[in-house]
Amino acid sequence: MKFLSRSEEFILFAIWRLGELAYCVEIRKELRAVTRKNWSFGAIYVPLGRLEKRGLIKSRLGSPTPRRGGRSKRYYELTRYGLKALAEARLVHEAMWNGQPRIVSDESLS
Repeated sequence: MKFLSRSEEFILFAIWRLGELAYCVEIRKELRAVTRKNWSFGAIYVPLGRLEKRGLIKSRLGSPTPRRGGRSKRYYELTRYGLKALAEARLVHEAMWNGQPRIVSDESLS
């Protein structure tokens, strides 16, 4: 099993959460809402390319729209391998945290 990078994991999760609405702008909004960090489009497009090359996601072009100057949006969806990779990442996280004391707040880390 090849591990996901943290950004790949977050992007897969955002695609899963967004379902049929998963295109780059919406993925970016979802990532910003969940992580409270600003994500550049490059920080999303590069991992999307890697994830598609690895077969974890697939993409399709939507219909061209006048609002976008006749350009189409590229929509993303998880493949069964992508869903499996997310499930494996969750198991690894749970195994690593198992038995560790709970971190109560940011103040306890200072």
